[in-house]
Amino acid sequence: MDCKYFGECGACRVYENGYEAQLHEKEELNKERFFEYYRGNISVFKSPESHYRSRSEFKIWHVEDVIHYAMNHRDKKGIVLIEECPQVNLHINALMPKLLVAIKEKNIDYKLFGADFLSASSGEIVVSLLYHKSLDASWHVQAKEISEELKISIIGRSRGQKLVVGQDYITEHLRIGVNTFIFKHIENSFTQPNPRVNEHMIAWAMEKFLNVKGDLLELYCGAGNFTIPFATLFEKILATEVSKSSIHAAKENMQLNNIDNIEFVRMSVEEFVQALDGERDFRRMKDIDLSSYAINSIFVDPPRSGMDEASCHFASRYEHILYISCNPESLHRDMKILTKTHEIVDMAMFDQFPYTHHIEMGVKFVQKGLR
Repeated sequence: MDCKYFGECGACRVYENGYEAQLHEKEELNKERFFEYYRGNISVFKSPESHYRSRSEFKIWHVEDVIHYAMNHRDKKGIVLIEECPQVNLHINALMPKLLVAIKEKNIDYKLFGADFLSASSGEIVVSLLYHKSLDASWHVQAKEISEELKISIIGRSRGQKLVVGQDYITEHLRIGVNTFIFKHIENSFTQPNPRVNEHMIAWAMEKFLNVKGDLLELYCGAGNFTIPFATLFEKILATEVSKSSIHAAKENMQLNNIDNIEFVRMSVEEFVQALDGERDFRRMKDIDLSSYAINSIFVDPPRSGMDEASCHFASRYEHILYISCNPESLHRDMKILTKTHEIVDMAMFDQFPYTHHIEMGVKFVQKGLR
């Protein structure tokens, strides 16, 4: 990726000698990090070298009467004014300069401080404009004109306000092998930012569950990014997530894909363990017959903090554990517990965030003595 802001913009921090060099650096670092637990091959899945992000957030900076996109300086020396960003996909990249011109022409730049972009691979885009003021009917009229002119949806946000012009979601299509899965991604909710690497992650995870018997339990299921494709492999899936909006989106995504063998439950991991062990009754579980499940496998994709000790011990009950991690440090910590009962049979590295120190990891654990 060629970027004239390398060295200044804080979005990219590892860029010397190009993409392959930064990827090799991550690979060597994590081989060493996990060497005490796994000495086999770690599969590496590359990202496109540029235009890989389907969502991005920019500051809007006012210089006299002109507005600019801006990012934090990498050395925390204020901000960097930018005209373009080769991280974002081509659809967002093409829209960025047109949007600034339209905002200025329609005179809706007053107190505007941010612009967030969410794009599907097809080019469908939702832009959220963030303000330090209340938005009125006049704003809505001008935003509607921009929406029609640029063929995008626009959301105006200020404290206590969310005004939608068009829709507040995009529809993404992910191709996994011969199958295409459809996902509704809602503005201001978590989605995987790199769709091509996301496809690699899902495909790798599905391969690790081929020929595995029984039903699947998934913790931290989000909006069903992995759950929906997994439904083609398992007879039944029980999936939990604490976020109400994510559970709602997951159920919608299940319908979009004509899937009917998943039960989504809004519960924390702690609550679910209590329900499973019969320690507490939950109304949210009243229509679910836990005894009808034959769960031999568990899939977890926790937040950066990883799993807590109790959750790791809970996961250790199952023969097969598949763990996707966005933080190798918390993954390494959790391995100390999981490897007491399980052995690692495969690992993968997914370059979800090129030119940064961040990396996504995948680990397949199998109960000791099972193989």
